[in-house]
Amino acid sequence: MELQTNRRHAESRPDESQHSQEEQLANGLGWFSIGLGLAEVAAPRAVARLAGLENKGRTRTTLRFYGFRELAAGIGILSQPRPAGWMWGRVAGDLMDLASLGSALSSDDNNRAKVATATAAVVAVMALDVRCGQQLSNGRDGGGMTKNSGTSVTKTVVIGRPPEEVHRFWRDFSNLPSFMKYLDSVQITGEGRSHWKTRALGGKTVEWDAELVEDEAPTRIAWRSLDGSEIHHSGSVRFERAPGGRGTLVRVEMQYVPPGGAVGASLAKLFGFAPGQQVAEDLRRLKQFMETGEVAKSDASIHRGMHAARPAE
Repeated sequence: MELQTNRRHAESRPDESQHSQEEQLANGLGWFSIGLGLAEVAAPRAVARLAGLENKGRTRTTLRFYGFRELAAGIGILSQPRPAGWMWGRVAGDLMDLASLGSALSSDDNNRAKVATATAAVVAVMALDVRCGQQLSNGRDGGGMTKNSGTSVTKTVVIGRPPEEVHRFWRDFSNLPSFMKYLDSVQITGEGRSHWKTRALGGKTVEWDAELVEDEAPTRIAWRSLDGSEIHHSGSVRFERAPGGRGTLVRVEMQYVPPGGAVGASLAKLFGFAPGQQVAEDLRRLKQFMETGEVAKSDASIHRGMHAARPAE
């Protein structure tokens, strides 16, 4: 199986290691946000005591509010490849925390030594947030997000079949549900038009109409959802002869804005509905099916009728 993302190897991109460090730092700060947020929401008394704050109802309410803010930031950071916007949101939250702690330092009801320690900790974390935000903003073109808080995914796979055959199979969009796990059906409704139905987070059914915008047999197919659709979706597939006569190099690029925008995308990734994960798994199934006429038993049980869709040899 030969799946890869749109990131190239370090030898062809000198800044790849830098991007990796940025993403690792962002992920670390994302998990820190979630951990802190859970603590503030679930145990505000303990957090107040640790920070040297007076244990009053107003303080606990404020900490819970900050906790939900941290949870939202953490989910946003972890759900996106280069979450510059969410990182700057963390910086804004840090400034809010510092303002609250500065006010707490002037009150005799608080433990000023502990408040000062908490303030120093927030300053240190804010320095990391600012650094990460700057790095992600400077490298924004390398990110994986499109406008409207959507997700852009690029995956490739080598299939041991000729490009003409793979193109012909994909070009009939009604075949797509046979290997795309969460796609229930695609009905051809007219010349270059189709109606798509899929399952979203929570079992919700989402439907939209799409149109074919490019069809260069046997090298490229591209499509997009029509204006007014419930979701915004577009995609393209290139079919190239793989080196060494190994078959076809299939390169898929998809852009997807889920219902609920950035929040929907964040929750989808946390619960296993991330478009990047889906496309990689879908291409694995397509490879198995095109090369052997079937997929692994666990997948075949989900996708009944696959064998009937197999293109003629």
